[in-house]
Amino acid sequence: MKTILCFGDSNTWGWNPHTQSRYDLHERWPGVLRDELGAGYWVIEEGQNGRTTVWDDPIEGHKNGAAYLPACLESHAPLDLVIIMLGTNDLKTRFSVPACDIAQSAGVLVDIVQKSAAGRDGAAPQVLLMAPAPLDNLSDFVEMFEGGVEKSRKLGAYYRQVAEQYGCHFLDAGQIVTVSTADGVHLDASEHEKLGKNVAQKVVEILG
Repeated sequence: MKTILCFGDSNTWGWNPHTQSRYDLHERWPGVLRDELGAGYWVIEEGQNGRTTVWDDPIEGHKNGAAYLPACLESHAPLDLVIIMLGTNDLKTRFSVPACDIAQSAGVLVDIVQKSAAGRDGAAPQVLLMAPAPLDNLSDFVEMFEGGVEKSRKLGAYYRQVAEQYGCHFLDAGQIVTVSTADGVHLDASEHEKLGKNVAQKVVEILG
């Protein structure tokens, strides 16, 4: 059994921008991934609304991905692959960080996994770093993400560089899916399906 951890934010948790609730188990992309891979794989969903890469959120609290990741890895070990898709919440105006720093912050998470003993026989799991889809046509979140749309469009290229820097696998979600016109941040169910199926293909390439 190959074990995969999906570590992300509300787009991994499955936030539905039309109802402000959670997509069904088989609708959100980690569930689609699980269904596509079938027997021989186990997919663990670790999405949290508002989660950042490395930043302490002064308003929402308890959202720092780097602070939580070591315990998360230990809890779910042994893992064969850790999929990381974070950075969207780093675009919030309150953090005031450029796209290049967001990508390097995602690299901090990759480094945590690669230096862990959460894989088989005390080794480190493999890592798939995913750049999140760019923001677009913000509605309810215009002020919260002021200036974030332009920065978000730079993440794919920077994340690719970080993946090369750390020698991990890479996938650009922005080349596969687009955010919903309902809020400009989250994914429609059809996009979750596309993302899950594309990630499944990548996982098979990585793990066989």
